Amino acid sequence: MSRKILIIDSVATNRIVLRVKMKAAQYDVVAFANCAEAGEHVRSDPPDLLLINLSDPTEDRYAFCRKLRSDAATANLGIIALGMDDTAKARFAALDAGADDVLPRPVSDTLLLARVRHLLRRWNLYQEWTMQDGTNASFGWEEERADSLNPAAVLLLSDNPAMCVDLSGLLQAGLGHAVRQLPATRVLTSATPARVPDLYVIDASDAHCKPDRLMQLVSDLHGCAERRFAGRMVIVPRNRPDLAALFLDLGADDVVRADVSPCEMGLRARNLIRHKARQDRMRERVRDGLTASVTDCLTGLRNRRYAEQHLHRIAEQAHEAKCDYALMMLDIDHFKQINDRYGHAAGDAVLKQLALRLTRCFRKIDLIARMGGEEFLVAMPRTSTEEAALAAERLRHVVDATPFSTGAGGPTVRVTISIGVAIDQPDAPLPPSLTEMLDRADGALYAAKSGGRNMVQLHLAA
Repeated sequence: MSRKILIIDSVATNRIVLRVKMKAAQYDVVAFANCAEAGEHVRSDPPDLLLINLSDPTEDRYAFCRKLRSDAATANLGIIALGMDDTAKARFAALDAGADDVLPRPVSDTLLLARVRHLLRRWNLYQEWTMQDGTNASFGWEEERADSLNPAAVLLLSDNPAMCVDLSGLLQAGLGHAVRQLPATRVLTSATPARVPDLYVIDASDAHCKPDRLMQLVSDLHGCAERRFAGRMVIVPRNRPDLAALFLDLGADDVVRADVSPCEMGLRARNLIRHKARQDRMRERVRDGLTASVTDCLTGLRNRRYAEQHLHRIAEQAHEAKCDYALMMLDIDHFKQINDRYGHAAGDAVLKQLALRLTRCFRKIDLIARMGGEEFLVAMPRTSTEEAALAAERLRHVVDATPFSTGAGGPTVRVTISIGVAIDQPDAPLPPSLTEMLDRADGALYAAKSGGRNMVQLHLAA
C-alpha cells in the first residue's frame, strides 16, 4: 500500500504535531506552509493523501482543492480538511470544495487515523483501476462515460421508526428523490432485490442501539457477494468519534454525525453514489478487456488462446464423467482464391458469415473458435461418434447450400468447407491426450482435403 501523505498548514506547530502523529503511524510525510510549494511537490512527486488546513485566510485553499479535483491525475486523491469551525456551513463548504471529510479541532486521533486508512485503501484501488484502464486504452477498450447519479437506489436501514422518518426526510431533502426504508434486522434475511441499492444508509445514531450488531451488519454487507459493491454510509452519534473509526475500519465508506444538515447529507450521499458508479464502470471496462483478450476481433468467436484453455476443461470433465466428446477442425476450401479474386475485404466478409452459420448450427455448450486464418474448431461435450458425424454433415450442407456475400455491391460466391472429426472415448483402454485429439482432428481434416474437399472425414479410431 502506498503511504505518502502531504500536509499543508501555515502554522508550524500544527505541521510538526501532525507530522509526528503520521510518522508514528509509519507513514511517509512531507509538510508545506502554503499551496504554491505544495502544488509543485504534487506535480513532481504525487502523494497518496492530502491533509490540509482550510482555515488559513492568507490564501484560497478551497480553490486549491477544486483544482486538484479537476485534474485527472489527482481527481481521486484523498483529501481531509482540518482546522475548520464545527458548523454545518463550514463543513459543507469544505466538502463542496472537494474534501472527502472534515475534522474540526480538536481532532480525534483515532478517527483521523481510521479516515486516513480508509482513504488510502480507496486511493490504491483507484490506482489499480487506472493502471488497468491505461492498458485497456492501448487496446482501444476504453470508453469514457459520465458518472451516472440518477436515478440512484438508496436504502435506509433503521430499527427506530421515529428516527427512520426523520432520517428518510433528511436524505430525501438532500438527494431530491425517494428513499426506501427497511429495518436493519431484515436486510440480510430478505431476498436480494432485483436492483441492489447503490447506497445503504445505516442508522447507528440511537444512543440505546447495540453498535456491535450494526458493526456486524456493515461487515456482512461488505462481504456479501451481491451487495459488496454498494456504498455504505453510517450515521453515528455526534460525540462518538471512536464509533465512527470502528465503522470505517469494518468497511463503511463514510460516517456522518447525527446532527448533519440536509445539504451535507445529500452531498456526502451523492459522492458515495458517484464513487460507486465510477467503480462499476471500471469493473465493466476490465470485464470488457478480458472478453476482448479471448475473442477473435473479426468474427466475434473465441480465439485460439481461449480455445486451448477451455479444451482442457472439456477433456477433464469428459474423463471425470466417462462421457465422449467430439473435436472438429474445419477449413474453408480454396479460401486463397476468394481473397485473390475479390480482395481481402471479401474474404473477411466470408469469415464473418461462416462464423454466424457456425453459431446457429451448434449448442450453447459447444465451443466454437477461430484458430487462425480460415481454420475453425468446434468442441462438442457429451457427443458420440454418430452425433458428431451428423452435426458435421449438417454444417457442411448449411455452408454449401447458400452462397456467401462478398460485401456491399459485390457478387455472391459458393463456399465449401472440409471437416475433420475426432472422438475422445474416456472409457477406452488408452484414452488420447488433448494434444493427440487435436492431432487426430487435424489428420482427419487433411484427409478430407486430400479426398476432394467439401466432405467430412472421421479419424479412423472413431
